[in-house]
Amino acid sequence: MATLVNDSILKKAGPVPVSGGLGTDSYYNHSFFQKIAANVAKDKIDEAISKKLDVKSLLSSSKTIRLADLGCAVGPNTFDAMQNIIDVIKLKCQTHLPTSPMPEFQVFFNDQPANDFNTLFKSIPPKREYFAAGVPGSFYGRLFPDSSLHVVYSSYALHWLSKVPEGLEDKNSPAWNKGRIHHASAAEEVRRAYAVQWANDLSNFLNARAREIVPGGIIVIVTHSIPDGMEYSELANGMMYNCMASILLDIAKRGLISEEQVDAFNLPTYAAPPGEFVSVVENNEYFNIVTMGESNPSPWLTDDVHVDMNEFVNHIRAAMEGMFNKHFAREIVNEMFERLEVKLSEISVEMESAYKDKIQAFYVLQRNDSG
Repeated sequence: MATLVNDSILKKAGPVPVSGGLGTDSYYNHSFFQKIAANVAKDKIDEAISKKLDVKSLLSSSKTIRLADLGCAVGPNTFDAMQNIIDVIKLKCQTHLPTSPMPEFQVFFNDQPANDFNTLFKSIPPKREYFAAGVPGSFYGRLFPDSSLHVVYSSYALHWLSKVPEGLEDKNSPAWNKGRIHHASAAEEVRRAYAVQWANDLSNFLNARAREIVPGGIIVIVTHSIPDGMEYSELANGMMYNCMASILLDIAKRGLISEEQVDAFNLPTYAAPPGEFVSVVENNEYFNIVTMGESNPSPWLTDDVHVDMNEFVNHIRAAMEGMFNKHFAREIVNEMFERLEVKLSEISVEMESAYKDKIQAFYVLQRNDSG
């Protein structure tokens, strides 16, 4: 039987943008879970910004507060996040600078060049309290002029690696990830390869932001996490990635794709435990950790409230389908996601119990005066 192959395989590429547009399968209409998760830490993040952002000092050299959302996708979550931060800053200005005019605000929306910026700006709130601009490019490199930003925000973006870790597709490497698409349930050498790539990426991210953020400026990061020492296969996403690999291998047995194609596909995503994150920040030396914390991103799950697996898979598909489409034919991708819903429904109890505390982390960093 002939195999269904997509000729434009990007073996070493990093993540592909989320599904664009405003259709029923778009990320715009399937990103509610991410919004709920990010809001879990909202109060603590607001408190840290209010306490640590010295608006009097910042406004002594500029009458405009500039914010950036790095990894903004296509909306609508980014609009809520940016407006929330602006509201926190406005309240602090009203409290500490009651006789001074309110500063103007400018928001930069950043994502990869292939991101659907058309949808982003078509759906931007028409009545808003900020000037808006799009900035295409990887946030693992420079995006803005020196000392031009006051607040940087990034939610559910920094777990994406800039590229697939080295060695995963090399048969002679101890990190060869045969039969899997992620480090979940893989050998320690595979997990270590992911960890090294993630640490390098975060270091590059911080080095770039150190040039772009003014001293005293703030970075807010909300991201996937995992408790130090826990196996990723114990988490819901780890179970899901293992199910995806199992489905693809089953399709390979039918001759529609080859096992080599499965071996050559690895998702470039890594949930770092807090210890690894803190280590990178401390080695960077440009930023101090103001506050950090871990939480359960799905506190709404109870004995009486359960995950709708159809909606869950729709969310996953909206975020990840592009990466699968770069490597497998559309027919294969369609079958994989259809079967994924069935498989996850069969293990729904295990999936829901795997949504544990401390699998989401938030970090608020402040640019110090050195460098």
